[in-house]
Amino acid sequence: MIKLIFNGKEYETSSGVLKNIIRELGIDSKVVGGKIGNKTLVDLFYEPNDGEQIELITIDSPQAMPLYRHTMAHIMAQAIQRLYKGVKFAIGPTIENGFYYDVDLPKTLNEDDLKLIEKEMNKIIEEDISLEHFVMKRDEAIQYFEEKNQPYKVELIKDLNTETLSIYRQGDFTDLCRGPHVPSTGLVKNFKLLSVSGAYWRGDEHNKMLQRIYGTAFYRKEDLGAYLKMLEEAEKRDHRKIGPQLDLFSLHPDVAPGMIFFHPKGTIIRRELEKFWREEHTKAGYVEVITPMVMNETLWRQSGHWDHYRDNMYFTEKEEQSYAIKPMNCPGHIMIYKTKSHSYRDLPLRMCELGTVHRYERSGVVHGLFRARAFTQDDAHIFCAQKQIESEIVGIIDLIDKTYKLFGFPYKVELSTKPDDAMGSDEIWEASTTALKSALEHLGMEYQVNEGDGAFYGPKIDFHVRDSIGRTWQCATIQLDFLMPERFDLNYTGSDNIEHRPVMIHRVIYGSLERFIGILIEHYAGAFPAWIAPVQAIVLPISEKHVEYALKIGKQLEDSGIRVEIDERSQKIGYKIREAQLKKVPYMLIVGNREMESDSIAVRMRSGKDLGSMKVHEFIEKISEEIKEKYQKSIFEVK
Repeated sequence: MIKLIFNGKEYETSSGVLKNIIRELGIDSKVVGGKIGNKTLVDLFYEPNDGEQIELITIDSPQAMPLYRHTMAHIMAQAIQRLYKGVKFAIGPTIENGFYYDVDLPKTLNEDDLKLIEKEMNKIIEEDISLEHFVMKRDEAIQYFEEKNQPYKVELIKDLNTETLSIYRQGDFTDLCRGPHVPSTGLVKNFKLLSVSGAYWRGDEHNKMLQRIYGTAFYRKEDLGAYLKMLEEAEKRDHRKIGPQLDLFSLHPDVAPGMIFFHPKGTIIRRELEKFWREEHTKAGYVEVITPMVMNETLWRQSGHWDHYRDNMYFTEKEEQSYAIKPMNCPGHIMIYKTKSHSYRDLPLRMCELGTVHRYERSGVVHGLFRARAFTQDDAHIFCAQKQIESEIVGIIDLIDKTYKLFGFPYKVELSTKPDDAMGSDEIWEASTTALKSALEHLGMEYQVNEGDGAFYGPKIDFHVRDSIGRTWQCATIQLDFLMPERFDLNYTGSDNIEHRPVMIHRVIYGSLERFIGILIEHYAGAFPAWIAPVQAIVLPISEKHVEYALKIGKQLEDSGIRVEIDERSQKIGYKIREAQLKKVPYMLIVGNREMESDSIAVRMRSGKDLGSMKVHEFIEKISEEIKEKYQKSIFEVK
């Protein structure tokens, strides 16, 4: 028997295609698919297996968005097929908040083409074309797509190790596709095509460059409007624009593609992040280490990176020896652990490192600070006994929570469990997963379980922060690892005087310093809190005769540990104020005759708010407190 769940009611039924079953049961016509277990989405063309339990989902459910958007991708492809002769289709998946399709066209698409495609898509939606699902035998499918002059589909089929292929058809458009989809084109309405860019076939730069058309879609029109507004705001906050404008960093793809040049002001932000990180890790009982950038190839073979990660690594040869530039910090920490014997009294051993790693990323995916080829991880590895896992996870989460609260980041937590290709016994996996759950529950944290999405060496917890415009970023992660201690034969002597295998906990909090700085730039739109701002105050003399007094003020601030600049240029004060606001300096200290006579300053915030006149020592006391306490907002707003 098959069990269906809908609106809290359970239905038991015999086999058949899902759309026929729900019609016979008289279930709501808004149902478009179902979810098997916690992960697998299916559409109404699915034929359930005996004993399966399926939770039905409706078109207006958030869980139905992948079906909704996948159908939109096919509608877009059908529109392109109608508009452009000779188009060859590659792949058209859903992605977070949208979809895309890669196409091979003799014509380069532009904004006007996107409008034409949108218009044709709306026609297809109005036609309310029913989707059909069927299977083809492998040879039949190859012949079919060869006759249709679709070489990319043929290549995909030849690479699939299966004798039957899943095919979807809507009107005059037929596609090789696993699904799932909604039953007809008339059920999807609110969409927008966003952009077109280049994408190598199968992500390989040796293959042909295709055109990738991105789109987004939502069931509710207001959700689409809100998302488009967020994208508009995100474009204004793009760290690749703001960073160079504020003189924080630069990119030189001709010299070092995918690598970052931090300027003095960007380096200040980075050093402030490092300073906070070191202070908190010292308090939490970590020891900081530094490991080599280049290590022998044999180490990476032993760690498994040679087999699983070689294509993303950089290599060099000297004196007939092959070396790798490290893509990860973990093997270096293991080598330190192995330099001496350990007892249970040494554990937990918490090693941390701000370690720069290099990973080869294809040029098509390199993206400013977010996706770089060289970056610094705030890495830590904890070697502990199995019974210490829960308490260590609690400590890590406390540190993550403190860090994210500092920047005003709310976050959500996901727990990923044992995958199909997992290493280690079921008993170890059950114990470690239970330890992660217990730690989260001990802290009273809400979390979502991602069944089967753990790393092959252990379960993990991921933290997704939400920025000021509602976007989410996966930053911190905590991973349990039984593989590395096994591969490197790590041991400690227990209280029973017998050797035991330690558990290794991998964790990052910022993730990558470069990426985290990029997130902060966009989160704050470049207007950093005073404690992290490269320039915390700027002194603006009204005229040349006030420069000497401005320099005196600047020296007082500098002596108090405040990062200050003095604008000595012979420009009008209004111009200087506007420039300081564009530079997003938290405080402008304006000095003229009145200020000189009263030994004071006129304080103005970058928002434009005028705080009026105050004594220099009073301002220094206020801003010093703001910096020391790392306030998110100005102290004049907090208090």
